[in-house]
Amino acid sequence: MTLSAEKLCKRYNREWIFRDFSFLFEPGTYAITGPNGSGKSTLLQVLWGQVPATAGTLTYQRGETAVPIEDVYRHVTIAAPYVDLMEELTLAELLRFHFSFKKVRDNRTLGELEDLMELGHARNKAVGHFSSGMKQRLKLGLAFFSEVPLVFLDEPTTNLDKSAIAWYWRHFSALPPETTVFIASNHESEYPPEARRINLSEYKAGYK
Repeated sequence: MTLSAEKLCKRYNREWIFRDFSFLFEPGTYAITGPNGSGKSTLLQVLWGQVPATAGTLTYQRGETAVPIEDVYRHVTIAAPYVDLMEELTLAELLRFHFSFKKVRDNRTLGELEDLMELGHARNKAVGHFSSGMKQRLKLGLAFFSEVPLVFLDEPTTNLDKSAIAWYWRHFSALPPETTVFIASNHESEYPPEARRINLSEYKAGYK
């Protein structure tokens, strides 16, 4: 699946977050970089269709077929600190709910997913009682194990300890090559060295 941004702009009140952002995203990994407050998270939200752009166009193409904006959610998964989980559900209930909308990658069972997330011991525990690291591993697991072409990760190793960071890289590396991955991060440790880097500071008003 490809995603084309043409002269994309976003403004809140009188402040331009970014301007004239044009890029063709094809399968591979893209690191969205820039200082805190540069608009990395905002760009991701515009790209996955949650936040409307102030100007410019987005085009989603799967093979020869254009994907309308109202259907984009079927083709994306998201792991980000500001995306909430349904904490009143148990892990087992949340997985059943999530995968009623998305296909499981590699036809795994939900029980297998619990074990792959290293959360099988908590399958009947309410997600609201998970530790911050467990919640992050769950968010990442939902992103990694959903069969979709676009994966959005914002500060993906937040709240992960050394062992969980190794888990993150193990499953990140297992994503199919036809997947397009977006990683918003200031830390090189969160994206692979071959990632295409996009410095969002270059799309600020007045940038020379």
